[in-house]
Amino acid sequence: MDPRELLMLTVVRLLDRLRLQSLFFRLMLMGSRAYPFTEYFKGFDRVETVRQIFGEKTRQVLNNLRVEFTLLGGYMWVNGLNGRLMVSSRYLNQGDRIDVYLDVIHELVHVRQFMEGRDLFDARYDYAERPTELEAYRYAVAEARRLGLSDERICRYLKTEWMNNEDLKKLARALNVRCAV
Repeated sequence: MDPRELLMLTVVRLLDRLRLQSLFFRLMLMGSRAYPFTEYFKGFDRVETVRQIFGEKTRQVLNNLRVEFTLLGGYMWVNGLNGRLMVSSRYLNQGDRIDVYLDVIHELVHVRQFMEGRDLFDARYDYAERPTELEAYRYAVAEARRLGLSDERICRYLKTEWMNNEDLKKLARALNVRCAV
């Protein structure tokens, strides 16, 4: 990971722990432009997993969802202030296609959680044990299995820079994925 991205990730995690993420999101929104999700992510309304996330409102939610592209590092996340999907342009253009696809599924669960008023960044939990993350990863893992990905490949998807091996083991165990960590 690029050192700038690692620094940004560290700042985001610190703000999360200090419950200052709303300030961070406000700063990130300055001068940014939102685009329709369906302009850039086509066909997700036909993905069965996405239809399970939103039910009968799938098309309506996706048509109303806005996405912002950022030059900041990282991957993608849901803005905790307005529910928009935030996407790193670098990740979208250079990331592994399967990982990007699974991350969209994962983040769409967070969009639904945001719409339900749930706290996406509940600091009472570590990342790998946070209920909103576990639910989002369950959908992503189910989609990965539908695609025929092996547990080894799913583990590579689950492993992030902000999780140590113990966190990965906890997450994998909770998701019933066998990781050789």
